[in-house]
Amino acid sequence: MNNFSDLSNQKILITGGLGFIGSNLAHKCLDLGAKVTVYDCLDPRSGGNLHNIQNIKNSIELVYNDILHFDWLSQHVVNKDIVFNCAASTSHPFSMKEPWIDLDVNSKGVINLLEAIRRSNREVKLVHIGTTTQLGKLHYQPADEHHPEFPMDMYSANKMVAEKYVLLYAKAYSIKATVIRLPNVIGPRAAIHSSEFTFNNYFIGLALQNKSITVYTPGTQLRNVLYVDDAVDALITAAEADGAAGEAFFAAGKEHYSVKDIAEKTCEIIGGAVEMVEWPKTRKVTEIGDAIISNNKINKILKWTPVVTLEEGLMKAKEYYEDCLDKYIEE
Repeated sequence: MNNFSDLSNQKILITGGLGFIGSNLAHKCLDLGAKVTVYDCLDPRSGGNLHNIQNIKNSIELVYNDILHFDWLSQHVVNKDIVFNCAASTSHPFSMKEPWIDLDVNSKGVINLLEAIRRSNREVKLVHIGTTTQLGKLHYQPADEHHPEFPMDMYSANKMVAEKYVLLYAKAYSIKATVIRLPNVIGPRAAIHSSEFTFNNYFIGLALQNKSITVYTPGTQLRNVLYVDDAVDALITAAEADGAAGEAFFAAGKEHYSVKDIAEKTCEIIGGAVEMVEWPKTRKVTEIGDAIISNNKINKILKWTPVVTLEEGLMKAKEYYEDCLDKYIEE
């Protein structure tokens, strides 16, 4: 893990704090001494789960509300030292079925947060989560932060434009804002019950039930995988670093794996078996191919590097879910 300065008495707001990344971030910030407010509306399209904060619920402030409610959001931005924006409608397939909903949450919601900061608390540090899928099909490999962006689904398109809003506000209003683009993140507290969310965590859910993991043939497209603790480290490092404001960074894993390899490693460590199937037409049109990402910039400027391997991450996920699987998958 990376070394952080003490967050004692830092007032931190985590939007989307009941979700996968946000809840793990809440646990870490508490460990570092922060006063944490979790802001979430438990939208089923975003993968939030109350069990994610079960063992810290008495140590945080929990606000049930939507980032689309500007006045309410503004009240909770006031007097905060750091805001982590983890709120999003995270399903790629759903974004294609309901583009207006995705637009509202992933773009308008970010403008609400930025305007709340501009009007109420310009001294706050903002760290916004972006995604590697903003790039679309790669024009060169490994892709870096200068790579052109041609997203292939509405989720990725709206995440892309939201990032530009964040960087625009950082420059225009001298707001200390940073974007951390995350790849495929795995680990505890993810939504593992549905393929609507990240495929790698869905694989974990299937494996825990000893079910077949279906992979679209031939499954050779490469993906970058990051363990959630490393993702959280990147977010906190960005909030603490002097050189992060106004910048976007890929917080990417060191290794790249094919989707088939990820499925096979998941089965090997957790359970189940891999089954190869043909691509459904609705999914193939949004497939980006290989996602080979460089983490050189974040390593050079923020001195961040991931430390947990895919195998270690799968083992940690297995250990977590085995004790509480019923909280994540309905019988």
